Amino acid sequence: MSSLGKGIAASSIGALLQLRGYSIKMKKLDPYINIDPGTMSPYKHGEVFVMEDGCEADLDFGHYERFTGICCSSKDSLTTGRVYQKVLDKERHGDYLGSDIQVIPHITNEIKEFILRNSDDIDFTICEIGGTVGDIEGLPYIETLRQLSIELGKSKTMCIHLTFLPFIRVAEELKTKPTQHSVKQLQSMGVQPDILLCRSEKPLPDEIKSKLAMFCNVDKDNVMAALDANNIYLIPNQYHLEGLDKQICKHFGLSNDRMEKQVDEAIKNKWSKLTDIILNPRKTVKIAVIGKYTKLKDAYISLTQAIAHAGYANEAKVEISWINAEDEPDTIEKKLSEVSGIIVPGGFSSRGIDGKLLAIKYARENKIPFLGICLGLQLAVIESCRNVAGVTNATSREFSKSGTFVIDFMKNWTTSKDSIESREEDGAKGGTMRLGSYECKIAENSLAFEVYGKKLITERHRHRYEVNYEEYKDIITKSGLVISGTSTDGKLPEIIERKDHPFFIATQAHPEFKSSPLSAHPLFSSLIKAAIAKEGN
Repeated sequence: MSSLGKGIAASSIGALLQLRGYSIKMKKLDPYINIDPGTMSPYKHGEVFVMEDGCEADLDFGHYERFTGICCSSKDSLTTGRVYQKVLDKERHGDYLGSDIQVIPHITNEIKEFILRNSDDIDFTICEIGGTVGDIEGLPYIETLRQLSIELGKSKTMCIHLTFLPFIRVAEELKTKPTQHSVKQLQSMGVQPDILLCRSEKPLPDEIKSKLAMFCNVDKDNVMAALDANNIYLIPNQYHLEGLDKQICKHFGLSNDRMEKQVDEAIKNKWSKLTDIILNPRKTVKIAVIGKYTKLKDAYISLTQAIAHAGYANEAKVEISWINAEDEPDTIEKKLSEVSGIIVPGGFSSRGIDGKLLAIKYARENKIPFLGICLGLQLAVIESCRNVAGVTNATSREFSKSGTFVIDFMKNWTTSKDSIESREEDGAKGGTMRLGSYECKIAENSLAFEVYGKKLITERHRHRYEVNYEEYKDIITKSGLVISGTSTDGKLPEIIERKDHPFFIATQAHPEFKSSPLSAHPLFSSLIKAAIAKEGN
């Protein structure tokens, strides 16, 4: 079911197999009929993760990349919408002349082709299937697994079933019935789990493992606890101690005692220092994140992870103060007065804009370390133009039909990919933003250069509007903002900052997508460093 931890489990397995010296590829199969999650509300599906090639994908891809360090692409993400679109395109093209199109074999063949694609030089392909066993949307994917296990054989396939063992507090008892019925449902569809990964808040007694092994037809050594953890980066080691990676390798005939000693040492070398920082931080700092999806933390999951990574880099625990941008101004200001750093993240539409502008103004006037991301940069431009340059009607075309559009809908420009990109204001919404990795030139003698330490960087983007610097250069300059990073042709501002502030910087990109626990993104680690200095820690 949703939020059970399939993405974390898949990522942890990938990280453990890498430490054993194997190459991996991570793939996700999502049962929803959307082509991608790009047009979904974060409240419906959580964060939209953006890959280097511009693919908008499920937030689990963020976990894949953060845990394993690999770079995923559009070739690794599949939705039911994409499957049907491809099959119907083939049908229109005439590829199935003489045939009626059916779920089996046409849809399942497309899914099989996706799973096996680009895997010839990879040791393990790890596929996560979204949704819940028994949901009608997921049936074609379960059927595909059944077919693959027959065609490739058990020596080359393994099914790991992540399942939930609820703990009934009144009875003080773990209940196995949901797992038994879930496995029974899988078996009725021709799929037998090889490993049961049991999510639980309590350890699994030996009798529970024996019971599950008996009634689910699984070897007892393959019934494993996936206990709640205080931090997701403790989970790979937790799974290793449970024997998960060892049993996977045993299934494929790859396990030996010598390897186990090497793996123990590799895990210790990679994760032990991080574990110590997580469990024993040297200092604490409080950061405000002001947004409009604060009721669902999955809406900002890459952001919260990037903040945590920056804390690890500074040997600090970062406490996040979530501020709803639609709260009353007095409430927002009171919460801002209690923090040492402020982040205004990305977002869309005009809802909550006044609260975000208030936060930026507060950070500017009170010299609070500030980081603006995507919309946060655009609002920092608007705030400075309004309150410093005196252009009170400065706005974005996204929010208003009239005013001085310092943020505008840029129809055509030359990209770092040497092509002309075009947008139409009333055009299609899905997949039409500036998406994926773009280069940025950084000016020397700037805060941005101090942060990044180089003159050319690449960051991932996800936005439709741009700073209209060409038309309103004088106003933006008068507002005190410095353009310290631009697109390679120099036309589009990518990074802005203030010289009259100890740490005030904003980026048009989404740097949170490129942060990892062992390599914090420099923008976030610099913000946390500045916030710690302000607190005097």
